[in-house]
Amino acid sequence: MRFRHAPELRAAHPGLAAGVVAADGVGLEAVADRRGIDERFAADQHAALERLAVDGPGQQPEIQAWRRAFAAMGLKPTQYRCAAESLLRRLAKAGDLPRIHPLVDLCNAASAAAAIPVAVIDRDRVVGDLEVRYARGDEEYATFVGEIEHPAAGEVIFADDAGRAHARRWTHKQSGWSTVRPSTSRVLIVAEALHDGAGDDVSALVARLAGDIERFWPAAPHRAVLTSQRPELQVDDPATTTRAR
Repeated sequence: MRFRHAPELRAAHPGLAAGVVAADGVGLEAVADRRGIDERFAADQHAALERLAVDGPGQQPEIQAWRRAFAAMGLKPTQYRCAAESLLRRLAKAGDLPRIHPLVDLCNAASAAAAIPVAVIDRDRVVGDLEVRYARGDEEYATFVGEIEHPAAGEVIFADDAGRAHARRWTHKQSGWSTVRPSTSRVLIVAEALHDGAGDDVSALVARLAGDIERFWPAAPHRAVLTSQRPELQVDDPATTTRAR
């Protein structure tokens, strides 16, 4: 499996920084330190609340960069929000984040603390390669209630070789098809940012997430930061051997 951003998308967004973590053996039954996960979740949620005490979700520079990108793509930033902004808005309103799955919880809390969108994708639900690209208009996207939608031509999606869209509107909405579930064992985690200093922030975020996985599961995750000079990651399945190129 290869993960990359299409060259034309990178050309349109030259400030894009993307970090990727590939891990196997992260199922529910394999969790080695649930207390540690709870503590890490609480610490990141607290950090996100401290961030919100200074500026609202829409005023975070990391979120503003995504709002500008969404507006440039013809999307209303107040109607379609990146995943990190949605989490921060939920946290500001409810005071806490939902608990879904230990790995998803860790990634959501880290996403909110950094104000950087993070997607967690079940690799076994992806056919062939996964590319962030402009939609043709014939791809299929499964909602969380099982309905099938077709992203409009030109919309930014995470697309696999079978024509399935695993996310719509770039970092706005992940597909219900490849979300993490109790049976999930192998994942691809993707963090993306566009703000000034995004490269350093994304690098730190994926290093942190890879370290958490290694600590809380008996797993040996691999990570890479992708740039225009190093645009893709090859994940050699079924073993968790990865190389960036």
